[in-house]
Amino acid sequence: MNIWKRKLTLPEMNQLCAHCAVAHLGIEFSAQGSDWLEAIMPVDSRTTQPMGLLHGGVSVALAESVGSLAALLCTEESQAVVGTDINASHVRPVKSGMVTARATPIHLGKRTQVWQINIRDSQEKLCCTTRLTLSII
Repeated sequence: MNIWKRKLTLPEMNQLCAHCAVAHLGIEFSAQGSDWLEAIMPVDSRTTQPMGLLHGGVSVALAESVGSLAALLCTEESQAVVGTDINASHVRPVKSGMVTARATPIHLGKRTQVWQINIRDSQEKLCCTTRLTLSII
């Protein structure tokens, strides 16, 4: 079942985010299925904390970026989405490489959406799991 109401290509998604924090962190939308959206992000000097590990707050920024765009794609052209709650469990440190965040819907309502975002390292090991709640405005 295809959940998308707006049809944007991956290059269009990346262009939409070209001049904001998403691009500054090196986040790129990389794959889309009928009910999920993925983005990748490098683990480098922009995204690590002083000990050289992926910064937990940056993981949350990645999760919110992919979840928010996925939520937007599930709305009508006249609507927008805003995050109202996000929580994250950091389960494995990442020192280098790329991480991939996949957003899948838990609830797609008329006024709210809830998304699960799992972030995995280059070896496909779970690093962070996040739940994002958004209001549709």
